[in-house]
Amino acid sequence: MCSVITSPISGCIGEKTPSEKVVLKVFHAGSLSKPFEEIENQFEKAHPGVDIQREAAGSVLTVRKITELGKVADVVGVADCSLIPSMMIPEYADWYIEFAKNEIVLAYTDKSRYADEINSDNWYEILRRPDVKFGFSNPNDDPCGYRSQMVIQLAELYYNDPAIYDDLIEKNTAMRMTFENGTYLLVMPGSEDINPNTDRVMIRSMEMELISALENGDIDYYFIYRSVAKQHGEKFVELPPQINLGSVEYKDMYRKIRVKRVTGEISTGKPIVYGITVPKNAPHRDLGIEFVRFVIGEKGQRVLEDLGQPPITPATGNGNFPEELVDLVREG
Repeated sequence: MCSVITSPISGCIGEKTPSEKVVLKVFHAGSLSKPFEEIENQFEKAHPGVDIQREAAGSVLTVRKITELGKVADVVGVADCSLIPSMMIPEYADWYIEFAKNEIVLAYTDKSRYADEINSDNWYEILRRPDVKFGFSNPNDDPCGYRSQMVIQLAELYYNDPAIYDDLIEKNTAMRMTFENGTYLLVMPGSEDINPNTDRVMIRSMEMELISALENGDIDYYFIYRSVAKQHGEKFVELPPQINLGSVEYKDMYRKIRVKRVTGEISTGKPIVYGITVPKNAPHRDLGIEFVRFVIGEKGQRVLEDLGQPPITPATGNGNFPEELVDLVREG
């Protein structure tokens, strides 16, 4: 496609020759890869002069590309909306939209050890078995990683078994738990110091990097978002809502768990909500807003729904969000 953009937003993008396309940079969470791939296809058809270039990474790393590594993007989409106000606002952004939900599950295949036994009541006992290897993403890079830690600690409370986190995490990594004033603090060492027992645990920077490990039989189970497991046709154990971080009803239980990353930043357990923004220094601000509008509009919501990720309808706007989005969001 070689035509220029003919929509009203084209005037804000700069002069382009007929052979050039506007490159729209989208940095996003790995778990948004499938939905954003489909949204990219639809958006480019509607805007034939646009070439969307996406970069997927763990959401913490996605934000750090902007705040620490000096990279520039037109859109940032993360799996934990709280990362935008805590890491980007006010210097790098002044608004964000909450647009989708999710929950944590434990994915596996028919070839996983004890696949015929595992269920929502005994999954932690299966993971305790010495011949079982499981995975999760790096809590310092990726919300799915620190949420996996929260789920495992919440399991101690739900199943009334105070040794679950110790047996699964502390005995196999350098991660540690402390308890004070009714709150559990899970302390993450530096990524190079996590020191996983590789016979029992696999850790990767982004949760999506564990998919091939499961398919190849390098691990038996891994903690992942429900939407990703569905998108890749994986079997999964549905975890109780009291621990899966997917239910507003149990937000008071979730907040008993906090994770301290190596940077000193602390994430508190809460229902999983995705966020999206256009950074202040976006090269193509208006086009970035148009992309966000597509994501939170009817077509984008349909894509999310079809791929197993419940959209927030209407999306929730926080901060000084643009007038162009007012008709699609409610104020948070």
